[in-house]
Amino acid sequence: MTRHFLSLNDLSTTEILRMLDRAIELKKMLARGELYEPMRNGALAMIFEKSSTRTRVSFEVAAIHFGGNAIFIAPGDSHVARGEPLSDTARVLSSMTRAIVMRTHSHDRVSELARHSTVPVINGLSDLFHPCQLLADLLTWVEHRGSVSGIEVAWVGDGNNMCHSWANACKLLDFSLRIATPAGYEPIEGIVHDKSGRITLFNDPRAAVENADLVVTDTWASMGQEDEKQARIDAFAGFTVDGALMKTARSDALFMHCLPAYRGYEVSTEVIDGAQSVVWDQAENRLHAQKALLEFLLRENGR
Repeated sequence: MTRHFLSLNDLSTTEILRMLDRAIELKKMLARGELYEPMRNGALAMIFEKSSTRTRVSFEVAAIHFGGNAIFIAPGDSHVARGEPLSDTARVLSSMTRAIVMRTHSHDRVSELARHSTVPVINGLSDLFHPCQLLADLLTWVEHRGSVSGIEVAWVGDGNNMCHSWANACKLLDFSLRIATPAGYEPIEGIVHDKSGRITLFNDPRAAVENADLVVTDTWASMGQEDEKQARIDAFAGFTVDGALMKTARSDALFMHCLPAYRGYEVSTEVIDGAQSVVWDQAENRLHAQKALLEFLLRENGR
């Protein structure tokens, strides 16, 4: 049975921890200039139905570092956009490539692709989850602070796909997650529900951030929600992660943002460009975490 990566729940706790260790080693190997090409002469297919900077570049560079190539398929450049069934696309790409990354609006689409693919399918972002970003975020924490077990993470903003992926990580890696959203913008209850009590919901950002080890936010209006932008700006008033809010967290707390960031809205300039911010390490770590993910999936699937 083909193993895919559609959410963090597709990995065990042990697999995630080993993957983070491997990402650190791959990062060191790159810095030493070591040649390592597990994808030599192989191709990575990339179906992107939404725009991207970090996801696209990091996967393309990962394929190059691994001795392979990445084939970028944008909307309108293939028969996917003209209505070809994803099942047919999956069968064709499986016969020519080593793995497929899909970035799409509906999580059902990447799930459908995976059902018919005989090579690993990776969720490069969907409306429900952004698991590749979480691997990079976890890697960044481990590099700066060590184990995530037992830490206090505060999520401030929209209960979106990133929030859902943090909830998945919380359950798998045994840390606490306090989520602060405006009323009506909470995450999906079925995803964040946790009987152990590790996840708590607030409508007050200060309550969530108090004594947190890590503060995380994201844009208030994700791709596809542009027509809601002004309504969301109004609804999220008071949810900006600024210097005053960060002062309620622990003095050594870190700040993360998956980018792109809109200064003056979800985060202030003083925070994202300040000493507690590790957003640039996060961005770079997309490459190293995804190389570890690709290596794992290729090995697991005998590719």
